[in-house]
Amino acid sequence: MSANLSTPPSGFFNIDKPLGITSHDVVDRVRRVVKSRQVGHAGTLDPLATGVLIVCVGAATRLSDYVMSDTKSYTAIVQLGIETDTYDAEGAILATADTTHLTLESIEAALALMRGAIQQLPPAYSAIKQNGRKLYELARAGETVIVEPRAVTIHSLTVTAWYPPDLTLTITCSAGTYIRSIAHDLGAALGVGGHLIGLVRTASGDPQTSAFILANAVSLDRLMTSDQPTSFLIDPARALSKYPSITVNAAQVVTIIQGRALPVEDFFPADAGQPPSDPLMAYRETATGAQLVAICELRGDKLHPRKVFVQA
Repeated sequence: MSANLSTPPSGFFNIDKPLGITSHDVVDRVRRVVKSRQVGHAGTLDPLATGVLIVCVGAATRLSDYVMSDTKSYTAIVQLGIETDTYDAEGAILATADTTHLTLESIEAALALMRGAIQQLPPAYSAIKQNGRKLYELARAGETVIVEPRAVTIHSLTVTAWYPPDLTLTITCSAGTYIRSIAHDLGAALGVGGHLIGLVRTASGDPQTSAFILANAVSLDRLMTSDQPTSFLIDPARALSKYPSITVNAAQVVTIIQGRALPVEDFFPADAGQPPSDPLMAYRETATGAQLVAICELRGDKLHPRKVFVQA
């Protein structure tokens, strides 16, 4: 039995999402460009946000969880003195307050309490689901919205500009963090209210090593007008480089395709110490570079295929 490793084009687009459209709008346009329904995004950006949006194509749609779980970096503009129901400029104004007494020192003191591991309350107008329905649907219908706090980590939170009442922040945080909530919570801590008026995602993953940084992103217009849009696809091997990996030979590829486990000792000798924790990315070397064969998980002394990306 031999493995046929020829597969339809798949990978990730690093798109600089334009202002004023949803992440789903971007997916719809990419579907038309690549002429495939197998397209999805990893990590939503609101219409008022721009910057790095990861769009998965082909078999890479099965990898969205692995690229979406990375840390995120942003540049955010917060307007203090105005509180809105959505925590951003799209919402209805709930309250206003004078901000002329605010100083950079008082703002820094409030931000100091928002760094590190915190419990964050997401906005009521969010896509989190309550009994199968999105919170923003319930909020818009005037129904009771129950928002549960969630554990997030704010790795860095720095003031880069202060032109009262507008404040520019650079933020690096864990996946699942709501930047709108940071704006709202800062305003609440200062006693004047606040909301988000601008947001750019500058990186998904480590800005030093990730494939998904704003400097490397392609504009949606350029992608839509390109004669070879798939040339902008980022290979899974590059996108998943932070994960531990193994290289498998032809016989091991066949074993994986058959759904059978591989001995750990074939890759990690007993005297080499504890093997890396899963997931493990299994690659095969091809004429065009490393090809993702499967994602494996460690169970005892066996590596079991969790997701397989090549066919017999």
